[in-house]
Amino acid sequence: MVEKYVAEIKPLNEEAIGTSAHGTATFTVGIDAIHIEIEMFDVPKNMQHWEHFHGFTDGEDAQPATMAQDVNHDGIVDLPETEAVSGTTMVPFDAAPHEMDIANDTYPVSDDQGHFKYVKHVSLNALKAQFKAVFGTDALDLDKRVIYIHGVPATLNLPDTVGGNLNEKYDNHVTLPIATGKIVKA
Repeated sequence: MVEKYVAEIKPLNEEAIGTSAHGTATFTVGIDAIHIEIEMFDVPKNMQHWEHFHGFTDGEDAQPATMAQDVNHDGIVDLPETEAVSGTTMVPFDAAPHEMDIANDTYPVSDDQGHFKYVKHVSLNALKAQFKAVFGTDALDLDKRVIYIHGVPATLNLPDTVGGNLNEKYDNHVTLPIATGKIVKA
């Protein structure tokens, strides 16, 4: 039995970053594999973009952040501000999603038109096993998750109030959300 999930990915922080990143994500879940396709347009050009699904470990239904989550009123919704409605970073869409190694340099790189397409076929058993090891359950619950696309140029001037998370190991430019979407069953 095949299940399909989709997300319409809409801009976030477009006023601050000067571009309206948007696209779509499709997750096709089969018996032993999940096929992931994410296509983005109007993202900051010629740079790597981290992308993940976020959610809550208790089964709560995650929602995409909006400017309403800008609790410090600096005009930017940063990664820590998304957590109240979207939960934590869960599965990366990088070279090896099933390894769930969030911080690495194998995420897609946009071209000089601000476009990228990510396509990956992943072992469902491997992904669920690692998900269970990290979160205590193997229920991916895609329809309770949201997808985020991150990353702005290092040259973009961000206020000091913008936080990155990941124990502040990564520059806020890498982790800044630029687009988000709710994953729904098709």
